[in-house]
Amino acid sequence: MLTSPPFKTIDEYIGLQSTEHQVSLELIRKTIKETVPESVEAISYQMPAFKYHGILCYFAVFKDHYSLFVNPKVRVAFENELTSYKTTKSAIHFPFNKQIPVKLIDEIIRFAAVTNLEKAKATKQKSR
Repeated sequence: MLTSPPFKTIDEYIGLQSTEHQVSLELIRKTIKETVPESVEAISYQMPAFKYHGILCYFAVFKDHYSLFVNPKVRVAFENELTSYKTTKSAIHFPFNKQIPVKLIDEIIRFAAVTNLEKAKATKQKSR
C-alpha cells in the first residue's frame, strides 16, 4: 500500500508538489493568510489547514484539481457563486485549467472566519 510521505508543515506539503502546483498552492495559502491574518497554519488529515476559532479550512491538490474544504454550512452559503465549480458536501474543486478564483476564496474564507468567531462566542456564553 502506497502512502503519502509524512510532512509536518504547509511548506513541506507544498514542497513535495510539482512546481506548477506549488505556485497555485502558495496563491491559495497567501489568500487565506491575507484574509484572516490571525489564522494559524497546521497540518490536519495530512492536508494543509488553517485554524481560527476552530478549523477555518483545508486545501490540497488532487489528480485534476485543487480543493478547498470548508464547513458545509459555509459552502452552502456560496451555492450561487459556486455553480461553475464541482462541489461536494464540504469541498470546492478548482480545476487546473482555470485560474485560482482569489476573490471568491477571499469571500468564502472571510465568511468562514465570521462563522467560526460567532460559534466560539456563542459557546463561550453558554459555558458561563
